[in-house]
Amino acid sequence: MSARKQRLLKAHRRNKRLMLVAALVVLVGLGVTLAWWLVPILMLVGWIAHEAWFADHLFYRGSDDYQYLFPEDVQQQSVLLNAGKVQLSATLAEGETLVLAVRVQCRWLGRWLDPYVEVGDDRQDFERGVAGLRFLNLSGQRETLERGALSLRGRYCRLDATGTLYVMANPSYTQQRSMILAPHADDAELAAFGFYSASAEVSIVTLTQGEIEAQSFQRLGLEPAQAARLKGRLRSWDSLAIPLWGGVAANHCVQLGYYCLQLPSMASEPGKAWGSRESGESDTRSVRQHNPLPLPGDRDGAPTWHNLVADLVALLEHFQPQVIVTPHPELDPHADHVATSQAIFAAISQSRWKPSTALLYANHLHDNDRWPMGPAGMGIALPPAIEALPADRLWSPLLDATTQLDKAMALNMQHDLQGPLAFKRRVRRLIQRLLAGRRWPATGEDEFLRKAVRRHELFWVRRIGD
Repeated sequence: MSARKQRLLKAHRRNKRLMLVAALVVLVGLGVTLAWWLVPILMLVGWIAHEAWFADHLFYRGSDDYQYLFPEDVQQQSVLLNAGKVQLSATLAEGETLVLAVRVQCRWLGRWLDPYVEVGDDRQDFERGVAGLRFLNLSGQRETLERGALSLRGRYCRLDATGTLYVMANPSYTQQRSMILAPHADDAELAAFGFYSASAEVSIVTLTQGEIEAQSFQRLGLEPAQAARLKGRLRSWDSLAIPLWGGVAANHCVQLGYYCLQLPSMASEPGKAWGSRESGESDTRSVRQHNPLPLPGDRDGAPTWHNLVADLVALLEHFQPQVIVTPHPELDPHADHVATSQAIFAAISQSRWKPSTALLYANHLHDNDRWPMGPAGMGIALPPAIEALPADRLWSPLLDATTQLDKAMALNMQHDLQGPLAFKRRVRRLIQRLLAGRRWPATGEDEFLRKAVRRHELFWVRRIGD
């Protein structure tokens, strides 16, 4: 799946280059036939238009239907949208996670302003130019829906008069022992801060130090390798300390100390040690001294796949989670995220302790870098799925305003999400604010403060062993 994203990105860049060449030819022609001074003016106008409306990485068409399948036992019913209200056709089945499949068609303004649907007091955004089947998240609106009072109103778009409502019932996973697998410091907070801060018993296992791309630390007068080592130490500390903000005790947090973007290589050659690409280190024990228990990889500190899987087996047998929370192996394309899920499932196959359920999350997507779309604090509609995913149940717990604020503060503590916004991004945001009506939260400048701090968190539920 990661290879698919690389193909999409390569095609996107190729098409962009071709468009730039074509635009340059047109501009030169205008300069020759009309007036030379038109060229810089048109170039400026073209650049502003690009930043306002064409800078998003969307590697699919707005007219593509999202492809979702759900298990056969998921209850569903047809609904009508009558006078802006959702009208049920049958008694609402039991279940806390509600998803409405409905066709959305953008209006003319919806090609220039982000189209969205007001779902009662919620708002869920879609890509500009939307014209296909989309999935609204109605979780948290059950009582209003049962009363026939739930309003649905399209802004810069219109909705079909009929849709299909899916109702999914889940146990209270926050009351079961759980283990969250985080490829990097901040992944647990991005995907599951609300979940883990409400959990009765949870452990958080971070696989990598997160040491790469440390250029900003070189301003301290450090050489590149020194900067990478400092960043790795800081993010390792983040992975152990920040969960305390969400109520997770230090003796339930583990940092394994493997190296960023090396997990796929480790999986391909399980017995070979893969040191850091940037820090010059190759001993995972450099950041393991605060772990609450000894692990098999402590014996030699070698960053090998065999050691990683053995570490995870030991942690499964120590914490005995009933639920694991790990990246979605088909939906989240980040190479370390894919390898993290590969490693935990390999460990489960070798472990004496067998969790029963996997909750899968996606912090990255193949084909849309803005999902969840729209402003912070709003709901999470289902992400683009242009190719059908496995038929998993969904679980979408709610985060109240206090938890959302705590989640935002947890993200602000993460060293990788700090620092000033690059000048180019700052200018782009100003243009999009003025011309496209986009807004960013006051809690922080990093894009994840907009994307991750929402009224929902979203997990795909997969029975282990099925």
